[in-house]
Order: sequence, then C-alpha cells, then structure tokens
Amino acid sequence: MYRLSLGQSVCWKTLCVSIVAVVALLVPAVHLQGKEITDIFGRKFSVADKPKKVYSPSPPMTSLLCAVDPTVLAGLNNVLRGNERKYMPKQARSLPVLGGWFGQGNVPNMEMVLRANPEMVILQDLSSISSPNLTTNRAILKTVPAPVVSIGMSTLSEYPEAILSLGRLLGREERTRELAAYTRQTLTDLKAFARGIPDRERVSVYYAEGIKGLNTECDTSIRSEIIHLAGGRNVHRCDSGRSPSGYGMERVDLEQVLFYDPDVIIVFEKTFYRNVFSDPLWQRIKAVRNRRVYLIPNEPFGWTDRPPSFMRFLGVKWLANILHPVRYRIDMVRETQRFFKLFFGVRLTVDEARGILLR
Repeated sequence: MYRLSLGQSVCWKTLCVSIVAVVALLVPAVHLQGKEITDIFGRKFSVADKPKKVYSPSPPMTSLLCAVDPTVLAGLNNVLRGNERKYMPKQARSLPVLGGWFGQGNVPNMEMVLRANPEMVILQDLSSISSPNLTTNRAILKTVPAPVVSIGMSTLSEYPEAILSLGRLLGREERTRELAAYTRQTLTDLKAFARGIPDRERVSVYYAEGIKGLNTECDTSIRSEIIHLAGGRNVHRCDSGRSPSGYGMERVDLEQVLFYDPDVIIVFEKTFYRNVFSDPLWQRIKAVRNRRVYLIPNEPFGWTDRPPSFMRFLGVKWLANILHPVRYRIDMVRETQRFFKLFFGVRLTVDEARGILLR
C-alpha cells in the first residue's frame, strides 16, 4: 500500500483545503441538461449534448481535442512552443496552463483546474494516471465537480474507435468521422504493407533520443510501435519479463549501439543530429557511414513520440518511405499538406510542407 510521508500528508491536507474552497465557489455552476453519463467513479452526471469546456491531463488527448475542436479546450498541459502556437487559434493560445500527468513528476495544478471549471475531464486511459501515487491521484480527480471519463487511446490501433467515441461524447460526430476514417485507412494500408515484408528484409532501426543519442525505446513500447508498422525492426529489444518505465527514454551506451549496428537511425534531438556525422565514434556505425540518419519532423509536435499522439499516423508514412522507398512510394510533401489541412485546418504551401519535413 502506498503511504504518504509526513510532509506529503501536510501538503495533501493543504491541497484539500484549497480544493474545498474553490469547489464552494463553483457549486452554483450547473451544467446544461442534455445527456446522462456515468464516470469512472460510478457517478452519474447530466452534461450538455455539445460541451464547451473540456480538460485532459494527458497531452495526447489534449492534442486530439485540439484537432477535433480547439475551442472546447479548458486549458493546456504546458506552455506552447513556437511550432505549436502556429497551429492553435488565437483564443486557444491564451488558455491557462493547467498541467497534467505526463511523466517526470508533472502533475495537474488542481487549483487552476477547478477555477477553469471544466464540464468534463477526459483521461487518455486509466494508465495515464498510473503511478506509485495512483490512489492519491484518483482521489484528487474525484474532487473535480464534473464527470471524469476515460477513452483508451494508447496504441495506434485504438485510435479510430477512440476518435469516434470522443465525437459522440462531445457532440462532434461529423468532424470525428473524418479523422477516424483517415486513421483507419492508414492502419489498413500500413498493416498490409508491413505483412508483405519478410523478416529478413526488415530494416534495422535505432531510435536515438537525448542530446547524446544514448536514450531509446524498447521494441515493445507504444513509443516505438511505428517502427514495426513501417517495415522496420527496432534493434533495442527488451526482455518479455522486463517492465520499463512508462516514460521510456531507456539508457544505453555507445558500445551497445555499436553492437546493434543499425541500418537506419531516426533522431529526436536536433543537437545530436547536427553532431552525429562528424563524431568519429558514431562513424563506426553502418547507418552513419551510409548517411542513413534522419531527423524526425516535430511540427507542431513529434511525429513519432513525445507526445505519442495522432501525429504518428503521418510519422509512420514518413518512416515507411524512408525505410522502403521503392516498396512504399508516397509524395510526402503532398501527404503532409493533406494531413495538416485535415487535422489542423491549415493549408500549407509546398515550401512550408517541405520545410517541415526537412526541419
């Protein structure tokens, strides 16, 4: 059983007092009658058919909410970067930062969440609040005077139905049918493509993270699942009995990467990418010698990970084309334009799309 230390207990009591005070201010705010839902705690709520203010403590869900209808956001999980700001409507750029549970000790600012007074809290899934403090986190969520619902959306295969479920929940069915159709077709096409590649012809891939390139993801992680779907083989295999941290970023050393000697390296950090070709130690690796090292596009956020969002549906096409340019022929400039128009309502020029791909 998880037990609070004395210091944590004092902080928890202080937080509860603050929460009670804020909730008292919010009691008069009654949601519009529309439909009745039951939340993860078994509580029944009447909510509007088309809610106008929703909060998620999970960046992938917040990103999807933004794609479905950015005006529905009650707040953001973190401060927007320059790349992200370009694709958010002006009213969303000034939203309060409410925080969330997304690794490295990040937690929601519950006082801010309560003041934002969302009509609904949507979790990516219950695992998004899993931690040694799970019981405490659930207790904190239960203080929100609004339904807390969960939509499973970790793996790519869950996305089509998760998007449709979100549409029904938010009364945005027409919009989510468009998005779900794209994700479903992408999965159908790439699964068929991946099945057609014999194991011996799969390209070995090392996913380099961190400014030194010595962090990576296990082959079993959702953070690297696009590698297999794109016809690749993640060289960093983890024992079946191993339970890596949900945050990922597994540490390796250069000797291990030299042993893997991958055909291709995909890179998350631009700093590492800028240095890898001139580093004599990394030049001993086949992918570097053959200049098959690729910087992952990250606009408006990562196409493979961090957060592991719907951008992966574009990222998997980008990667399949890199790994198998003859087998998987696609005009990535045109596909990037199509994707940004569908998910962000943004019409990219050819030069803009090319710039995103070659950041």
